[in-house]
Amino acid sequence: MQMKFKLAVVAAAVALAACGKKEEAAPAAAAPAAAGLVVKIGHVGPTSGAIAHLGKDNENGARMAIDELNAAGVTIGDKKVTFELMAEDDAADPKQGTAAAQKLVDAKVNGVIGHLNSGTTIPASQIYNTAGIPQISPSSTNPKYTRQGYAGAFRVVADDVHLGGTLGKYAVESLAAKKVAVIDDRTAYGQGVADEFEKGAKAAGAEVVGREFTNDKATDFNAILTSIKAKKPDVIFFGGMDAVGGPMLRQMKQLGIKAKFMGGDGICTNELPKLAADALGDDVVYCAEAGGIDGEFKAAAEKFGQDYKAKFNEDVKLYAPYVYDAVMVMVEAMKAAGSSDPAVYLPKLKEANHKGVTGQIAFDEKGDIKNGALTLYTFRAGNRAQLAIVR
Repeated sequence: MQMKFKLAVVAAAVALAACGKKEEAAPAAAAPAAAGLVVKIGHVGPTSGAIAHLGKDNENGARMAIDELNAAGVTIGDKKVTFELMAEDDAADPKQGTAAAQKLVDAKVNGVIGHLNSGTTIPASQIYNTAGIPQISPSSTNPKYTRQGYAGAFRVVADDVHLGGTLGKYAVESLAAKKVAVIDDRTAYGQGVADEFEKGAKAAGAEVVGREFTNDKATDFNAILTSIKAKKPDVIFFGGMDAVGGPMLRQMKQLGIKAKFMGGDGICTNELPKLAADALGDDVVYCAEAGGIDGEFKAAAEKFGQDYKAKFNEDVKLYAPYVYDAVMVMVEAMKAAGSSDPAVYLPKLKEANHKGVTGQIAFDEKGDIKNGALTLYTFRAGNRAQLAIVR
């Protein structure tokens, strides 16, 4: 027993000495490298429902920006960033829009691009504002959005005051309209742009002979169009989207209504010829897109269109370039602030002066784009034909 005990003591001592040698030989730990950063950018648009083609177009614009940023290896502060796109569908429905907004807030996104429609953008903006998350809408034009006093609400296109008013003036001065009728779809966007058109047309000297309304899912307009036909307007203005405007044009033709058809950016899409079918004659439809690309930005916009088609195998529908620019201007603000924390980069977003593919992007004190452009179009041979860019 005594011999075994001595051997055990010796073995333990050897083992302890060996442990000591290993500790002495261990190299000093290297300083940890700066950890990577994941930045979540939310995007919301209607990727289901009647205007899913426009919602998907917007989402594709966001995806292009995110993919390019990740390929470029962006750093914010001293950290290399991986951007993650968190895309949600609001189906152009206000209730679904607020649910999508809350989902993004709960996911702790660093910023939001969207929504497409004013009717979803405005209620969702209250949720983002409460959470302190900046929001840039690439396409919502109702003036109320940026007039709520929210510090983090921005848009990169002109609003309905400019758009509707310009179309009202154009109807009188360029289309020689003396009598106009107005229809809206009762959404925040549709009613807002129709109200501004009516004001602009009246100010220019036109008589408003009828004001009717439908909804954004309607397919039968015979009753309101029959009522309007009896009043013989020179122009019918529709505040709404192409999914309703196309069928409305078909029924106007069936009823023999010869009036020009006008609308805002909601009908000013490359999908309208398909939706209106043979009712879309040359110089029958006049519309305005909130935005306009001219001068030195034309080349960048054309390249964007080519890259978009190569990536998604389809043409830009409407606002994808503005979504792309909205993502880029938000990330530029993060880089300038050295932080993706909304509270830290928001002041830099307010100071933005970003050269995008759609133009120079800077915001006024309300969050509206400075010197916002409008592009006036008609349709000829089934395609949009640009008439003018107005600022």
